Amino acid sequence: MNLASSATSRAGRELLSQAPFFGGMDALRLERVAAIGRIETFPADTRIYTVGDPVDDFYVLSEGTVRFTLGLGKRETSAGELIRPGQVFGWAALMESYARRIATAYCLTPCAVIALDGGRLRALMERDHTTGFLLMKQLAALLTSELTAFAAG
Repeated sequence: MNLASSATSRAGRELLSQAPFFGGMDALRLERVAAIGRIETFPADTRIYTVGDPVDDFYVLSEGTVRFTLGLGKRETSAGELIRPGQVFGWAALMESYARRIATAYCLTPCAVIALDGGRLRALMERDHTTGFLLMKQLAALLTSELTAFAAG
């Protein structure tokens, strides 16, 4: 389901506006981001993606709880550990150099997400440099916290 359809678009825009990752974005930019998303649902005990899967979407959790496990070589950690509504995951979709997932996202409960097409989101960030700057600033903060958690073991 594409968020660009009327009522769903409003719901998507509202969900994005409540997610801290999209804080500081005005209504027009939120609308542009919401327009490239779709709402997906997953039952409990389901993997959204796993290490090695192709990188496609960037996710905003709207309902449920996701366990996020970062893998690097033979080492895995629960960096970021539990993802709750309003939090984001699947950041590799924002990076051009990542073709495969380096983490696993697993639904502990039934979940609903806004799946943002990574390629389209990167293209939007290229066209609108303010959007690109805001999102990359948030991504830098997210990666710093995940790397700190990973290093702490």
